[in-house]
Amino acid sequence: MPSTKYIFVTGGVTSSLGKGIISASLATLLQSRGYSVTIQKLDPYINIDPGTLNPYEHGECFVTDDGAETDLDLGHYERFLNRPTSQANNVTTGRVYQTVINKERRGDYLGKTVQVIPHITDEIKRRIQLLGNTGEFEIIITEIGGTVGDIEALPYIEAVRQLRWELGEDSLVVHLTLVPYLAATGELKTKPTQHSVQKLQESGIQPDILVCRTEHDLGEDIRRKLAQFCNVKKEAVVQSIDAETIYAVPILMRNQHLDEVVLKRLNLPIDDNLDLVNWKDFLYKLRYPKLEVEIGLIGKYVELHDSYKSIVESFIHAGASNECRVKIRWIHSENLSLDNIAKTLDGLDGILVAPGFGERGFDGKIEAIRHARESKIPFLGICLGMQAAVIEFGRNVLGWEDANSTEMNRETSYPVIDIMEEQKNVTDKGGTMRLGACACDLKEGSKAFAVYRRKGISERHRHRFEFNNKYLAEYEAKGMIATGINPDMSLVEIVEVPEHPWFMGVQFHPEYKSTVANPHPLFVKFVEAAIKYSESLKA
Repeated sequence: MPSTKYIFVTGGVTSSLGKGIISASLATLLQSRGYSVTIQKLDPYINIDPGTLNPYEHGECFVTDDGAETDLDLGHYERFLNRPTSQANNVTTGRVYQTVINKERRGDYLGKTVQVIPHITDEIKRRIQLLGNTGEFEIIITEIGGTVGDIEALPYIEAVRQLRWELGEDSLVVHLTLVPYLAATGELKTKPTQHSVQKLQESGIQPDILVCRTEHDLGEDIRRKLAQFCNVKKEAVVQSIDAETIYAVPILMRNQHLDEVVLKRLNLPIDDNLDLVNWKDFLYKLRYPKLEVEIGLIGKYVELHDSYKSIVESFIHAGASNECRVKIRWIHSENLSLDNIAKTLDGLDGILVAPGFGERGFDGKIEAIRHARESKIPFLGICLGMQAAVIEFGRNVLGWEDANSTEMNRETSYPVIDIMEEQKNVTDKGGTMRLGACACDLKEGSKAFAVYRRKGISERHRHRFEFNNKYLAEYEAKGMIATGINPDMSLVEIVEVPEHPWFMGVQFHPEYKSTVANPHPLFVKFVEAAIKYSESLKA
């Protein structure tokens, strides 16, 4: 069996250059040539995972099928490759050190002094190669978080240096860097890239390929200069010019022959079998929509759009599927009240109440849901958004003014949302929620069944609180129906209001499973409902 090939992606000059998008784009090209590819992310922070991080700190926490709380870049990996990731695809410094310390406590190191080298670097190398050792993948792309020169990234850089030496021709390094444009002189400047490469070389790593982020075309002279002073071949200096959408990057990288340079360097066949027809079709629909709808995204982290990254991307996928541009109106739930709700939400074709935790902005979410329900505007509530829909219905339809979640009010007379039984004795916050893929049975004849077109589904979860089944009969008698039930625990996963044209709340996170190749049906149908609502207003 041929040996697994490893591609390491590092970044220099500045953060947020897009290592994740470049990694996903390269993987897309290689996969389109028939290679089996996956991507993993090495995060240098000491948190075990991003599950306990405030979204303002690190953006969205992405959840995998196996219940791992991971970096949001794994969402990009799945959206581009259309295949699930797992715990093995995300490594953090916290998890590495935790493993090494646990081994030391058990005596696994036989009394030796435990050090960063070799013990921490050995653990990093072991985790890097976990996916390769399964025999499932021909190529593993490893994205290293942070920027070359960061103190916290040094163990990862050293681990890569050692692996490069051990793997030889079966590995290469792609270095993503910045070539800034100085408007005052009208020049592109190569010095930041040169210094970044020098910093990498000081750590014992010579990059094989440079991917240069730029606002302007590099030109042959700049490429030649970078090749000469960074010790790479000229054809390995790849331009990554700013794109109008992240989904255009694979095509841009293909035009720059990045995949061919990589395959040539890894001594892998370059057959003329690249298939990007479906990807180009998606891009065409994205660029040339026939319609436009505006959907309000109600949340409490709307200042940082990355907090809802998977939802935004799901709307892009669903919009393209409907040949429609989905314009998002970002609405902070703290700013919503009974007095301004109609004016603030005026003109929307759909309303989505986003997931989250805690009571800040919760009353605003309740008002948005009431407006959507009473005005017959298409509505989708996700996780806390679904719970808020249940509470709103309890207060305004069943007449229970005190209806609430015990997360918000432990003394409520009507705890229509309550903490899950197995969560009541949990004290640790990290990795202890109901996480990952869970089964759900759909009620035939429901909107949910029409969306999925099958009885049994599986969706990813991230929550501690649930619908209180004690009140289910009273809710259904008044017109809010449970149309999705977990078969193992009898938990309510989906609620609908059949009298409403399109009103649905889901306890799970459908946004985690939407991809370019397979837009999530719940978002596709929600956008379709928004289109119908928009057209009905014009009729």
